[in-house]
Amino acid sequence: MLNKNFFKKFGLAGFAFFLLKGLLWLGIGGTAMLGLSSKNSKLDMTTTSDTAMKVAVYDTYVPKKQGGIMHFDILVDANERDLEKIYAYGREYLASKGQAGQPLTAKECRFCHVENAKGPIEAAILKKGYYIIEMEGCK
Repeated sequence: MLNKNFFKKFGLAGFAFFLLKGLLWLGIGGTAMLGLSSKNSKLDMTTTSDTAMKVAVYDTYVPKKQGGIMHFDILVDANERDLEKIYAYGREYLASKGQAGQPLTAKECRFCHVENAKGPIEAAILKKGYYIIEMEGCK
């Protein structure tokens, strides 16, 4: 039979572990809610403005004519809900890369997340309606 002190020690250690784990996640969540990001963020956050535009990020994988895959993100205002318009932005980008006519539908392009954007990204979205982040196979 196990000693009762074992359960008291284990219970206290377990409580302490989950308390620290909860505080860690609370800190991470609070940081995300405040819009702070890591140094490795894909988006350029440099600007003098205090407010950031909320942008929806659409993760896109399109087969290239000569083989391989183009992976890029389409960034649009977070309030933009017209998928055909978003796909048209992607097709416009594909045409600029010599890939006109390649398929770009819900199969190739999916909503990923919402993020804050400032500076050149925000300016491009306000001017053209979208911004492209080239990931792989886009050169």
